[in-house]
Amino acid sequence: MLVSEFHYDLPAELIAQEPLADRSGSRLLHLSRDSGAIEDLTFRDFPGLLRPNDLLVFNNTRVFPARLYGRRGGLRSQALSPANPASRDFLRGRVEVLLTKQLRRDPNEWECLVRPGRKIGVGEHLFFGEQDELQAEVIARGEFGERQIRFGPTENYFAIVEKIGHIPLPPYIARDDSPGDRERYQTVYARERGSVAAPTAGLHFTPEILSALRDRGIETAEVTLHVGLGTFQPVRVERVEEHALHSEPYSISKETAEQINRARAGGRRVVAVGTTAVRTLEYAAQKHGGEVRAESGEANLFIYPGYLFQVVGALLTNFHLPQSTLLMLVCALGGKENVLRAYSHAVEQRYRFYSYGDCMFVE
Repeated sequence: MLVSEFHYDLPAELIAQEPLADRSGSRLLHLSRDSGAIEDLTFRDFPGLLRPNDLLVFNNTRVFPARLYGRRGGLRSQALSPANPASRDFLRGRVEVLLTKQLRRDPNEWECLVRPGRKIGVGEHLFFGEQDELQAEVIARGEFGERQIRFGPTENYFAIVEKIGHIPLPPYIARDDSPGDRERYQTVYARERGSVAAPTAGLHFTPEILSALRDRGIETAEVTLHVGLGTFQPVRVERVEEHALHSEPYSISKETAEQINRARAGGRRVVAVGTTAVRTLEYAAQKHGGEVRAESGEANLFIYPGYLFQVVGALLTNFHLPQSTLLMLVCALGGKENVLRAYSHAVEQRYRFYSYGDCMFVE
């Protein structure tokens, strides 16, 4: 299967650059995968599309300000120290670091993307904050601009990151982040810090929508998957089957595992809010022969057409980039022809696309 089969044309003006003032004011495209029927609705209609016995599964990850701006120092041999004013003569310009994954073997070590990518080598020191509150050393280099860095021992590390970091808006949002993005590029139910990109299907929910779901008796559950590097990496192969996903940390509680297994045993539908929830549930089920267990680990399941879903029966999702793994996942559930036709309809009807854009419900 060719990656080019998942292409569609999108006018640049349809890429949402700002969020709507009202989260739940987004449009919703309703796609029936059985009939292929398309319906134009608003997100406020979403609770009414669910069946009374559905189990709705959210990803409760929380985005942190993972984009750091700093300065380049020198190599380890130059013994740079921000405490030594003379050493600042060696600082050589601005650097941008996007933290993408905290490494489990050492909480001070991170995978990241860096700019300027070609110039920053192993052994180089980086300094962040007006007072150099954070210092890091580049300890390894990846193939496509990735680096591994190690921060020096620091008290209240995440408190400093929260203070000096920036919300990592996706590259198709052509503006700097603003203070408002700290709240808006975050679901209202976000709790577990660790993502560098929001699970965007959840951005449409408000306390009022969640209340409407409860009033309808819809059961809800939460999983955690921290969105990392894979979200920012394009598919660089011609054939879909040759692509490999980066792994991302996930966690499923005992309560959630019991809810999911109970729903499946009762023939009830599991509805995933976002592709991240899909990947978490399907990876966990595939790992244990169809059973979802309470556990934490690293998920790297690549879902594309031909995949047989074991858990998820319906999906709420935003619109995704052409030829992306997320679009392939949606096509796997809804059918490639159905989904690409729905995307063509969304373009014709001037839907807003991507992270701050509108959404679709595939069932």
